[in-house]
Amino acid sequence: MDPIDSLVELIEGKSKAKTKQKRKWREIEQLKEKLALEKEIEFFDGSFEHLLEDV
Repeated sequence: MDPIDSLVELIEGKSKAKTKQKRKWREIEQLKEKLALEKEIEFFDGSFEHLLEDV
């Protein structure tokens, strides 16, 4: 195997590992955002119930 080929493979391998790591972090951030939105919805659902009871 040519040393240049092995160097290219090494660089590509590191690049792929970083891409996978970034993808995982994006997934984690999406889950955090989803949980935060669900908490907000629960908060606002409960806060408007008293307005409906008066009608």
